[in-house]
Amino acid sequence: MDNSTPKVTGIGGIFFFSKNPGELKEWYSKNLGLAVNEYGSSFEFRNAHRPDEINYLQWSPFEENSDYFKPSEREFMINYRVQNIEELVEKLKENGVTIVDKIEAYEYGKFVHIMGPEGTKIELWEPVDRVFTEMGGETTK
Repeated sequence: MDNSTPKVTGIGGIFFFSKNPGELKEWYSKNLGLAVNEYGSSFEFRNAHRPDEINYLQWSPFEENSDYFKPSEREFMINYRVQNIEELVEKLKENGVTIVDKIEAYEYGKFVHIMGPEGTKIELWEPVDRVFTEMGGETTK
């Protein structure tokens, strides 16, 4: 598999506003079996091209007055898993896409935020999944 093509490879997270994130997480845990933590729930899945590799998708309710989705006025934000984030950002700039911030690097991956054509903030994440695997903790699978 070519890991150098700058592109989206999957969904990395679903973030949305909630009137009461704590109660919502509790409801999803009790009724639908989600393994929840302070951030929401981490869904565990296998990489189709590297089946021994565990990947993660984050489901997170946010307080409805959170600024995290700004400058978007939308009630949700999608995180997309990407490869080659640096070249992808260059390609997006060339295409006139609004880049909200600079690429930030953490132990668990690189992130940047862009604006979609309908005013939705989009989070791009080049993950380092092994960090989450090494951390352990309960996941939804």
